[in-house]
Amino acid sequence: MTERQRISSASPYEASIGFCRAIRVGDRVLVSGTAPIWPDGSCDPRAGRQAERCVEIILDALREAGAGAGDIVRTRVFLVDAADAEEVGSVLGRMLNDVRPASTMVVVAGLLDPRWRVEIEAEAVISKA
Repeated sequence: MTERQRISSASPYEASIGFCRAIRVGDRVLVSGTAPIWPDGSCDPRAGRQAERCVEIILDALREAGAGAGDIVRTRVFLVDAADAEEVGSVLGRMLNDVRPASTMVVVAGLLDPRWRVEIEAEAVISKA
């Protein structure tokens, strides 16, 4: 059986919902849906800044798992408003342009917190180099 490394974060939902920020199994790292929450619990109202925060949290989790941005192979982006797609896409393009993972962007009816305009999850495969 492959060992699992669980990466925790400061999310208040981890214990109550029963998940971890990310999990590493072998050379794969799966990062849970990541919301744009700052350490003090605040949330910037701008979709682009929210996307930046989501990616920052994802990259922190990947580092803790022994991976980096270059190991990302897939992202999933959940938006509550299709009008935010260009702004969020621009942020992802800037932050992950050298990586260019497979990606899906979906508009959903809502996210757990009504302040959130975007939530992002990621998958990585750690390079052997």
